[in-house]
Amino acid sequence: MFALKFSILLGAQIEAITHRSFLYFQCITIDFFLRISLNMDHWLNACVAAERAITSIRGAKFNERKSKKTAKYFIISLIILMISTTIHDPLHRRLIDDVDENGENKRIWCIVSYSSSLEAFNSTINVFNFFAPFFINLISAIIIIKSKARQKAIIQPEHTHRQHLNIQFQKYIHLLIAPILLVILDLPRLIISFASGCMKSVHNSWLFVTGYFLSFIPSMLTFILFILPNKTYKAEFGKTLQYFKRKIQIHIQPIS
Repeated sequence: MFALKFSILLGAQIEAITHRSFLYFQCITIDFFLRISLNMDHWLNACVAAERAITSIRGAKFNERKSKKTAKYFIISLIILMISTTIHDPLHRRLIDDVDENGENKRIWCIVSYSSSLEAFNSTINVFNFFAPFFINLISAIIIIKSKARQKAIIQPEHTHRQHLNIQFQKYIHLLIAPILLVILDLPRLIISFASGCMKSVHNSWLFVTGYFLSFIPSMLTFILFILPNKTYKAEFGKTLQYFKRKIQIHIQPIS
């Protein structure tokens, strides 16, 4: 979806795509779905982190079947919540023509205009969707480290609690680094959501495009930051690849 949006944005800037009906349709649809997808990505990562924390606390008492059932309802509720808190976005989007100083080059931009009250609501939602998942990830990581250290202290009493805490901290440090790195990379999107109203000149167009591109980097890094550092997730990913590889080989062999 990002590749499609970026292609359309680039095409509009070089005047390769000028059909206003098409540009308006993608303006109110693709941007809406992209915003929901970004927020869903943050919240789903936070949900996974919270489930890991609950699993580490409950241990053998953790009910996996109940957890899967709860996750389904939670995802549906999350989708409804994201749509209901973002539905105002496509309703206030429009196209504008940005002509340069000599009047030769014209660029078509998709912008959103809010009233002061709606702007305040939108800013609040953006800040909440930005920081809430981050704090959930951070707190969940701390809970995991502490609970693992407590469990190890019971099994191996010859070591102090602080020693176990240091060992678990080194083992799960990626759970702390990942959300911090993601929030740093995602910061341009939050800043631009507050500052975009001041960017009215064509000379600032590079800032829009750069910020827009940077806002997708955290979602692109999910696999690198959350899957690869975790041995369990990495092993499960390898099993999934092997499963699909066998399925493809089974379908190819009869043909050959």
